[in-house]
Amino acid sequence: MGSAAKLRNSLAFLLNHYYHVRLSFHAQNYSSCCSGENVETPIQFLASVRAQCKSGSLRSLDDALGFFRRMVRMHPLPTIVDFTQLLCAIARMKHYSTVITLIKEMELLGISHDVYTLSILINSFCHLHRVDFGFSVLARILKLGHQPDCNILTTLVKGLCLLGEINQAMCLVDEIDKNGHSPDIFTFSILVDALCKQGMLTEAEKVFGVMIRRGIEPNPVTYNSLIDGYCSQNRIYEAVKAFHIMVEDGWLPCVVSYGILINGYCKSRRIDEAMSLIHEMSNKGMNLDVVSYNTLIGGLCRVGRPQAAQELLHKMQAWGNRPNLRTYAVLLDGLFKNENFSKAMALFQEMEDYKLCLDIVIYNIFIGGMCNAGKIMTARELFYSLPSKGLQPNIRTYTIMIKGLCKEGLLDEASELLEKMDGNGCSPDAFTYETIIRGTLQHNETSRAVKYLQIMVAKGFSVNMTNAMLVDLLSAIQTDRTIQE
Repeated sequence: MGSAAKLRNSLAFLLNHYYHVRLSFHAQNYSSCCSGENVETPIQFLASVRAQCKSGSLRSLDDALGFFRRMVRMHPLPTIVDFTQLLCAIARMKHYSTVITLIKEMELLGISHDVYTLSILINSFCHLHRVDFGFSVLARILKLGHQPDCNILTTLVKGLCLLGEINQAMCLVDEIDKNGHSPDIFTFSILVDALCKQGMLTEAEKVFGVMIRRGIEPNPVTYNSLIDGYCSQNRIYEAVKAFHIMVEDGWLPCVVSYGILINGYCKSRRIDEAMSLIHEMSNKGMNLDVVSYNTLIGGLCRVGRPQAAQELLHKMQAWGNRPNLRTYAVLLDGLFKNENFSKAMALFQEMEDYKLCLDIVIYNIFIGGMCNAGKIMTARELFYSLPSKGLQPNIRTYTIMIKGLCKEGLLDEASELLEKMDGNGCSPDAFTYETIIRGTLQHNETSRAVKYLQIMVAKGFSVNMTNAMLVDLLSAIQTDRTIQE
């Protein structure tokens, strides 16, 4: 038996064991809650399951597992169509490992699969980044005498793209085309999106052009991928042009389309144009999502307009949009970077007063801001209070604190904190060492800087410093050698 087959069997055994226990538990719960007087007939039960699967109202994995357990105990068994609909619903919940396990259990019970069930299996493997298993299922479909349709092949294309195997994905599309399965809008959209995400815009434009020449009309998903690709490379002119072509083709831009363009404008520091899009959306009765608000708040802070960023936060709340932790993190960081320390501290206090569940990212921003403001005592106090808040400092937290201590000339304390990191299960990384090396050099502690450079190299970290820092270090090393001689 090959290694892939052994791995597949081991995976199936482990998953099957885990879900057998879980399914048994839910079956008991289901039977206990259905043991009252008004028990559904099998026909009524299956009709209810079909309705919930088709409407998308089935959103609980526990309920789905209970349905499956009851279905496999029915005599006669439900049709494969009923099982497939339930598997589709579970796949929509993104519980792909569960889908694989249930299909395996169906096989053990002697329930024959059709091509649709196997296509769900391929989709699940691809989302779990096991495209190799997906191709094995494709071989099985061919062995059963079935011809895979474009949807199955497109799923494999998407799986390859998720792995970053763009060239293989494009080769598969060529094979699909040669074998009489013309790629459809979904296939082309997946390719365009993958190429754009990889920064291969020229290739994405070529695929887009092939699609147009074949008479396949791009949809908003295709346009959004292309617009996002342009924005990611600061080609805002082309992004706006693609946006307008989409509108001219009769597609109404959605919140996602506007959000992508807003992000592009912010990245290009064209904040006023981004703000004008908000007004355009408002006039159309569209509400911006929290991600786009966060982008705009960050953009306003980057161009030195923190007051406008705070006003936007208040408008966001007034319009019924609830900020998330990311919103507060972006604004807090922006206020500190614009040296609005008093407003940053007031915002942090407001967050604590609201009993928000602050994470380590928020505290890292605040500790760093306090260090930059020269308030090392406040930063130190908050740093050591983190465990009492249920949080543990991460590498970023330690590095921020070490940088702050070095800035204030507290090199001994910075060194002690560095040495404590390993003991606290948080080993320093290359950036931590570079930070303390910079700090020691700034205070002419070259021998100490050399010591940390040697430790850094001994641990296998690559040195990524400025030429000036390296010159200082090399000079220090040469001086040490001269003294020793």
